[in-house]
Amino acid sequence: MGAQAPDFELFNQYGEAVSLASLADAPALLVFFPLAFTPVCEGELAALAQASREGALGGVRVVGLSVDHRYALRDAADRLGVDFDLLSDFWPHGEVAQAYAAFDPVRGHATRRSFLLLPGGEIAAVFEADHERARPVADYAAAIERLGE
Repeated sequence: MGAQAPDFELFNQYGEAVSLASLADAPALLVFFPLAFTPVCEGELAALAQASREGALGGVRVVGLSVDHRYALRDAADRLGVDFDLLSDFWPHGEVAQAYAAFDPVRGHATRRSFLLLPGGEIAAVFEADHERARPVADYAAAIERLGE
């Protein structure tokens, strides 16, 4: 890996700005997902929220990103118990996902692509899954554990 993550600033489900620079002090996990109200995405978000609450992700800051409007992301976060930022890449439509090569132009939404970032924004690992399959939280946990070695 070793490449610098593309810069961005988006608004979370509460209307607060979150940027790459605001994540630079510690490791972060950027999790692009297609749409909040689909079974696979809901399962993934709930599993991430549980893993984060239980400490399975080593305190790494988790950030979800999709093309959903922030109001839809707020509803999803409330329903699923998500306590991390869900960022709206709503407009310009999918611009940040495109910068991360995590956008499906045929379907018009993000792909299932995640990036583990080191402090400062360097990409340490990339995780991918097809449209119909969730990324295993255990894969994130193992990569995060390797950061400490």
